[in-house]
Parts: sequence; structure tokens; C-alpha cells
Amino acid sequence: MGEKRENTFVLAPDSFKESMTAKEVCVAMENGLRKIYPTARYIHVPMADGGEGTVQSLVDASGGAIHYQEVRGPLGQNVMAQYGILGDGTTAAIEMASASGIHLVTSETRDPLRTTSYGTGELIRKCLDQGIRKVIIGIGGSATNDGGTGMAEALGAKFLDVQGNSLERGGGSLNRLAHIDVSGLDPRLQEVEFIVACDVTNPLCGEHGASRVFGPQKGATPEMVQLLDANLSHYADVVKQQLQKDIRDVPGAGAAGGLGAGLLIFTQATLRKGIEIVIEYTGLREKLVHADIVFTGEGGIDFQTKFGKTPYGVAQAAKESGKPVIAVAGYVGEGIETLYTEGIDAVFGIVPGAADLDKLLEEGSANVERTMENIARVLKLGLLPS
Repeated sequence: MGEKRENTFVLAPDSFKESMTAKEVCVAMENGLRKIYPTARYIHVPMADGGEGTVQSLVDASGGAIHYQEVRGPLGQNVMAQYGILGDGTTAAIEMASASGIHLVTSETRDPLRTTSYGTGELIRKCLDQGIRKVIIGIGGSATNDGGTGMAEALGAKFLDVQGNSLERGGGSLNRLAHIDVSGLDPRLQEVEFIVACDVTNPLCGEHGASRVFGPQKGATPEMVQLLDANLSHYADVVKQQLQKDIRDVPGAGAAGGLGAGLLIFTQATLRKGIEIVIEYTGLREKLVHADIVFTGEGGIDFQTKFGKTPYGVAQAAKESGKPVIAVAGYVGEGIETLYTEGIDAVFGIVPGAADLDKLLEEGSANVERTMENIARVLKLGLLPS
């Protein structure tokens, strides 16, 4: 008789927002399971869906490192932003929100007429200086509505009025755009591949465009929304006429206040779903092949999870290999039954009872560990036929 094969568990959670990074969730998961399966093999695959935590997950999964850089924030203030260099040394990961995010302005200072993506361009330039050949950039959570012009300006482009003067930064001045000078654009951009994590399909302009859909949450009044939309429309016209690129109706061009469009115009960019990028760069599919059970999780799981969130993406990848998937969450909302036909076999909440939110966030790791131990105890019983 051959030796009994040890169980293999793949642990592929997202972060639990404000409580644990995805890597920390992996550790808590293993600690709980190991109490019942002490000799099992545990494969950690910290995940993200292209939003907050993506840089950390890609760095953790690849053995890379986080770096810090002072850049100009959305209102021109100095902010300390971060970027990651993955384990291969030639791929960088950036979250535009780190430099140009909505959290960097207050409800009083939000002003999409003035906010700029310039700091995101500074982060990209820093990556170019380090010899990076590929940039993965997540573009959620922006404070901006400038069509990516700030980002491009930081990389050498100039946006000029009819007198040849540079425009003020921000989406509010684009109505005066007469000429885009790309003669000084960093030539290294032509040799670097940009993979943009973009989960929205909004075009640049119009009813479903950047300004109308996302402008209000960035502080835009109805009048500002009209102005910003008209300005981005004018910008699209100038780009088409002078740079021969028609980005007005490209799905995703309206993401991050039009940064999606800016990246398509000024870099060698491809827009992809965030979870697909992370699955590829963490090597999740290859690691799933050996799994007996796959565990995933996130701070909250509900009916929205199937619209590109991490547990759904993990479940879809696991389904390709015919692997069972168990998910845990801090919050289990309505509509989770729709997930049971999408590859997730069971969902468990980790909250032990009514408690103060701060306390629950603080005790997230212990709650994941205890829940995973209880799941392992049920697995150990063996499954009865239903």
C-alpha cells in the first residue's frame, strides 16, 4: 500500500478591510486549520481584486517589496505614496489612490475642478527610473476628474491654451485646451507595458461617463458635473484630432475620473478586470491544481460578491479545477445563496456575537482562527451523503 497523501489546503483570501491584510488572513486561517490538520500542506495565496490592498497582495505573493515616495497629492499637497516592486524585479504595482485618492481630500476640500492625477504620474516616473518593464496599476478610489492629464503632465506632456500657456491642473480648465504637446513625453513609456486594473465599464463622457456617474461623490454639484462632462468631451475631441486616438466611448475610459482614458492615450495600456490580473500574477491557478479544499474570504460577502470581488474570482478559478471552495467573512449579507451556483460551496461568518465594531476589527485574526478550527472539525467528521 502507498503512503497516505497529506491534505493540501490553498488559502486565497482578500484583506479584511481595517482589520487584516490578506497575508495576515492566510496566517490566521492556517493557525485554525492546523489545530485539526497539523501535518497538512498549506499554500498561502494572498489575494485582492484590483482595489485597495492589491499592491500589498502582489508583493506578498511574489516575495517583492513595498517602496515609498513623496509625491503631490490631489490638491498639490505633499503626500507619502507607496508602490510595490514584485519578486521578479521588473514588474511594479501601483494603486493610483495612494497618490491621488479620495481619502487624501476632506469632505470640505473635495473639488473635482481642481484635483489632479499628477502624483500618480510621479509614481510611474519613479518606477521608470528603476528600470521597471511592466506596471500593474489599480485605478479605483480616485479624487480626480482630469482625464489623466495630471498623470501625463508629470511624465512630460504639456496641455496648452490658445496662447501656448500651460493650463491649470484639474478637470475645470480642460475647456480651454487648444494643444497637447507630447514632444517631451518620457520616451520610456513606449517600452513599458501597462496593465490597468479596471472593473468599471464607464465611457469617458455622457450619461454613464466619469463626471456624471462618479463626479458627485468627489464633490461635484450638478452644475460642476455638466461643466466637467463638457470639458472631458472637448478633451476627447482634441485627443482625436491631434493624437489620432478615439477614446471617448472605450469601456473603462471613464474610470478614475478619466485616468483610464489618460493611460490609453499616453501609455501602452491594456484594461483588465482586477481579479483576473491578481489571479494571473499570484499563480493561483497553478497552485489550485494540488488543492483538496480552497479557502477564501473577505471583510464582507453578499449579493455583490459575484460582480468581480475576490471570493467570486477565486471560486471561478477553483471551479475550473473542480475544487471545493469555502469562504469566511466578517459580514455575511443578503443574497449569498446566489453564490452557491457560482463555485462557492459554503459561507461562514466569523463574528462570535454582538460586539463593538472596533473590537471586532481588533479581534479579526482570532475570530478567523476560531472559525477555521470549527470548519476543520466539521471536515474531520467526514461528509454524510445528502
